[in-house]
Amino acid sequence: MDVIEYTPTRDEYTYTFGGVASAMRVRPGTGLRLWSEDAFNGVLRSIDDLSSANVDLRFVNPQTGPFYVEGAEPGDTLVLHLVALEPARDWGASAAIPFFGGMTSTDRVVTLQEPLPDTTWIYELDRDRGTVGFAARHSDHRIELPIEPMLGTVGVAPAGGEVRSSLVPDRFGGNMDTPQMRAGSTVFLGVNVEGAVFSIGDGHYRQGEGEACGTAVEGAMTTTLIVELIKGGAPGWPRIEDDTHWMTVGSSRPMEDSWRIANAELVHWVGELLGLHTMDAYQLCSQIAEVPVANVVDANYSVVVKAAKALLPAREPAHSERFEGRPATQRHALPTHPLHERPPPWIFSSPANEFW
Repeated sequence: MDVIEYTPTRDEYTYTFGGVASAMRVRPGTGLRLWSEDAFNGVLRSIDDLSSANVDLRFVNPQTGPFYVEGAEPGDTLVLHLVALEPARDWGASAAIPFFGGMTSTDRVVTLQEPLPDTTWIYELDRDRGTVGFAARHSDHRIELPIEPMLGTVGVAPAGGEVRSSLVPDRFGGNMDTPQMRAGSTVFLGVNVEGAVFSIGDGHYRQGEGEACGTAVEGAMTTTLIVELIKGGAPGWPRIEDDTHWMTVGSSRPMEDSWRIANAELVHWVGELLGLHTMDAYQLCSQIAEVPVANVVDANYSVVVKAAKALLPAREPAHSERFEGRPATQRHALPTHPLHERPPPWIFSSPANEFW
């Protein structure tokens, strides 16, 4: 199996989904090992580096890619298996940015409040312990938190020739900022243009649900993933699968519309999986769904709605039926190849948070 390593130079980063030339062409079945810069473009390195003085909002959320997938056509389904996410630095940064975040006045939620203080936190990474250290700025408190790497942005080129900022989540994926986007997850995105033209970035060493202050523990990341392609069957909105759950992501404003989008997508998906009438799938999901909020701070808010596989009869996912000519054991499952012979790094077991 081909595994291609790619580390972009600073001038090769992109800041949009759509509207940029592909960095390379890849075939379905290819493994990629990708380096991505942090959301701040590496400019916040100490507590004295403030976002108002150092962060250029034209160049935030730099994307690695995009990648042109050979054979991908509009209406197909791009499948990305996230094999491993490894922090690429020994520190991450978080910040309270003036007029940005869930608990402050913003350009859309306008009040007469002054901005919250421009503040930067640096989290030192302890690889041996598998932690990042929260160090309070206004006291001597320090708390070690488990590393839980995730990607804030995963997306394809939008439909209709649109060019969207890498700060925006929508149907094409983008800046969803969900902690579900972690090693062991498989992402399904509808293809809108020839080649799919996908990119990734915005690595987080950990993030609380909602990303309340507007930033996670932002850090450079090395991501290993495998590219697959399903002909046809494009989902309307991003779908995620891991060993325990089927998940859908909706992004909009107000937040209840994000939930409605994701909930409708899950109802339809569960209906397809189990052969249920839409009304019965609606009732079933009403009793089993979990609803973690991904982000409450971006241009659109993102909500995940998910169903635990343990509560449902064993069934091959609907997308699997569209793997033309493949036996059932190879449909919509993590491929059995060398990259999956060992558990990915930085995966924690529950509840002890021990490394595999």
